[in-house]
Amino acid sequence: MTQESSELSLSEVRRLIEPFYDGQTLHTGESVMAHAEGVVDILRGVRDDKDLLAVAYLYCIWGQLKKPREWVVSHFGESIAELLFNLKQVMEVGEKARSRKGDARISEQPDAVRQLLLALCRDLRVVLLRLASRLQTLRYFASTRAEGAKEYGAETLALYAPLANRLGIWQMKWELEDLSLRFTMPEAYSEIATALEETREERVESIQEAVKNIQKLLASHNIQASVSGRPKHIYSIWKKMQKKRLRFDQLYDVKAVRIIVDTVEKCYETLSLIQESSEVLSKEYDDYIAKPKPNGYQSLHTVIVGSKGKPLEVQIRTRAMHEFAELGVAAHWRYKEGSKSKAGSHEEDRVAWLRQMLAWKSDVQKPTPDNLKDEHVYVLTPQGKVLDLPQGGTPIDFAYQLHTELGHRCRGARVNGAMVPLNTKLESGQTVEIIAAKTGAPSRDWLNPTLGFTASPRSRTKVRQWFNAQEIEATIAEGREKIDKDLARLGKTAVKLEDLAKKLGFASVNDFCLASGRDELGQRAIEQALTDKPEEKEPEDPLASLQRKTHNHSKGNILVVGVDSLMTQLAKCCHPVPPDEIVGFVTRGRGITVHRADCPNVRSLSEDEHQRLIDVSWTSDTEAVFPAEISVMTRDRMGLLKDITEIFSKEKHNILNMSTNRTKDGVQITFSIEVRSIQDLNRTLKLLCGLNGVISARRK
Repeated sequence: MTQESSELSLSEVRRLIEPFYDGQTLHTGESVMAHAEGVVDILRGVRDDKDLLAVAYLYCIWGQLKKPREWVVSHFGESIAELLFNLKQVMEVGEKARSRKGDARISEQPDAVRQLLLALCRDLRVVLLRLASRLQTLRYFASTRAEGAKEYGAETLALYAPLANRLGIWQMKWELEDLSLRFTMPEAYSEIATALEETREERVESIQEAVKNIQKLLASHNIQASVSGRPKHIYSIWKKMQKKRLRFDQLYDVKAVRIIVDTVEKCYETLSLIQESSEVLSKEYDDYIAKPKPNGYQSLHTVIVGSKGKPLEVQIRTRAMHEFAELGVAAHWRYKEGSKSKAGSHEEDRVAWLRQMLAWKSDVQKPTPDNLKDEHVYVLTPQGKVLDLPQGGTPIDFAYQLHTELGHRCRGARVNGAMVPLNTKLESGQTVEIIAAKTGAPSRDWLNPTLGFTASPRSRTKVRQWFNAQEIEATIAEGREKIDKDLARLGKTAVKLEDLAKKLGFASVNDFCLASGRDELGQRAIEQALTDKPEEKEPEDPLASLQRKTHNHSKGNILVVGVDSLMTQLAKCCHPVPPDEIVGFVTRGRGITVHRADCPNVRSLSEDEHQRLIDVSWTSDTEAVFPAEISVMTRDRMGLLKDITEIFSKEKHNILNMSTNRTKDGVQITFSIEVRSIQDLNRTLKLLCGLNGVISARRK
């Protein structure tokens, strides 16, 4: 108890609050006073802390008074008031997360709710109070068989029992799990309880007897060891039966004893003594020291016949092995719960810190170390769904996390019912409601880091993608206008753009217009696609007197018509790719260079140089590949280059060259790759544009 209330005993606290709780009941139907008494009894067995027990009595006083904080401070002091206020916050958020709407139930989002509760708990004792309160609620359901037990049991298995397990509060964990199984799967619970034949107390007694016998055996051989036992509770037995698909009579570790010695040599010596002095079920012997489990777990396991002929599992390990099994990557809660968390994650660090706090006898409100501060905030939707945002997350980040379109249309936000600016930094436990227009668009201000509208890279990417899409639409419109003008000049206004696009090798009219808008397609290509007769030849060069034969270039796979046995190469200025309209230029001493027909360098040729142009066409070989150069503008993020190269690998593109250039807008990466056709290239560009972090991808 605090100094201000040191004169008040726990019984006096009870008498003080009893009139406030008279006739009051919880929504489960349990008396408020009876619930408080039950929580106090549970916590007495966990921690001797008068402040904690006082708050267990006061947990429901907040709603009974007009000025509760002033009343609590005046009677019990600031310390208890702060602890009680933190408990009130956690209880309110827990009730929001228990919403029955849609998929927001705790049992369907346990990880998110657990992270939220841990983020809110400034004092570990709040976690103890919530666990004890839930255990008392389950005891109430067990004694009264009131409605709602199954729902509470499912929530407990999803959230509260794993939390007790992770914090190492074993005396609460087993009862939370057993009662929850009793409510959620009564038939399975009853079957195992009947098969056990013994009460838990009897099982504990038989294990204690086995521990004493093993301690005597080891002491007689001068082996120093720590020996402890554990009876497996009903839920743990059911879990193993489900995981390994075993019947109850096939289980050999319903009871277990753990022996911790100093060295590996002592492990094997102890194993030998145990096996020599007891009847052994040899088929159950496992040597995880010589051959550790994939997660690094090490221990010797054997099963002997214990009292009353019942199997008893014996585990033997060193202290280092034990600490690794409990706190390392093979920690008990990780492999038992099937956690997907990576070693070293924030949550694991915070849980380890909370477990240390639980062992402290004083100063339980020691601040969290800086390296354990959470990098996330956990906020709720009005329906009770928990969302995980980066530290500094705003209502705009929240909207984009829910849905991209909601982010685009976000115009305002309410936090805990109050209107706030869109660049407000959210805090864990807040409820956020987005006010959206029926139609709308994001603002470029949202990309300005100094204005603080977005903290999430995902949100900024969505905003950039929206503006990129608008630019593409504008380019398509510009390209369509240019195509219409070209068709008007050619007197072909009745031509269907779908047919023309297909003839030019584009998958859609939009791709056709986009290429035109980017000046990747000229009038000459359109004119040639619309005429059935060959393009009018330039005046013949003396080279035309050579015999006209077909030359298949072994490297570029280009058919060059009119010249035999001359080298050919693709122009690096325009990188032609099938089915681009192409033309050959006879160089002096370097063979024939193949350009796109609309290449600016070809357009700028002098009248004399035009004499050196010849007809060329693409090979019909579908396996031929051609170099193409693309430019990818990206936002710098870890793993992006790997994602890009995976697309190239999936599309079977060989990378010939790569270069990067950092600009004020991001990082520009230029790739030279081998492709089979323009359709092949367009498909790859579309896949690249869909990557997180890619601003644009285009052909150069």
